[in-house]
Amino acid sequence: MTALTVSHVTKTHRRGAEVVEALRDVSISLEAGIFAAITGPSGSGKSTLLNVVAGFDRIDSGQIRVGDLDMSAAREADLDRLRSGHIGFVFQLFNLIPGLTALENVELALVPAGVGPGDRRLRAKEALERLGLEAEGGRRPAELSGGQQQRVALARALVGRPKLLLADEPTASLDRVNADAALADFRRLAAEEGLAILVSTHDSHCLAAADRVITLEDGKIAE
Repeated sequence: MTALTVSHVTKTHRRGAEVVEALRDVSISLEAGIFAAITGPSGSGKSTLLNVVAGFDRIDSGQIRVGDLDMSAAREADLDRLRSGHIGFVFQLFNLIPGLTALENVELALVPAGVGPGDRRLRAKEALERLGLEAEGGRRPAELSGGQQQRVALARALVGRPKLLLADEPTASLDRVNADAALADFRRLAAEEGLAILVSTHDSHCLAAADRVITLEDGKIAE
């Protein structure tokens, strides 16, 4: 089953009077159960591609489909709700809210979907348990190690039961031991749960762990 289809996508940014082509006629597809990595030089369009797939930024032309959902045609007002049920996103710096516990950070991802408080709490606990963090739910981010924070961020991305998981440089803020543990999580989630995973990375270990590597150069897929 195809989890992601990116068709002839173009995205430009303005820097003053200059127009920069961040993505140029990019087309890729990703099947369920595949862990894929996007690599390329800084400025090649890796993060831009993840951001437009997630709907954080809008494309100029082309189409992006997550399963049967056309993200490129979705209304701005609907994107938070659609993301919460279809796409999980792990940010490079985790983006956990310091004043909330691990459990509360994970719960927060279900608010846009309209999930009630009781169900939010239950599903957040289950997501933490999936990643071996059941004992850390009451701790705040500052009380957690970098590896634990990354797993809380992953639990938050998974709690909506998405079809597609996106991660921006997921190992960049981790030491090698925790980075390898994160890669093991990604491989397990793809192989055992059929999740499609797309990450941007410069990490050679991540590239070696991925089922598929996609290279971007100057906003285009390298031949």
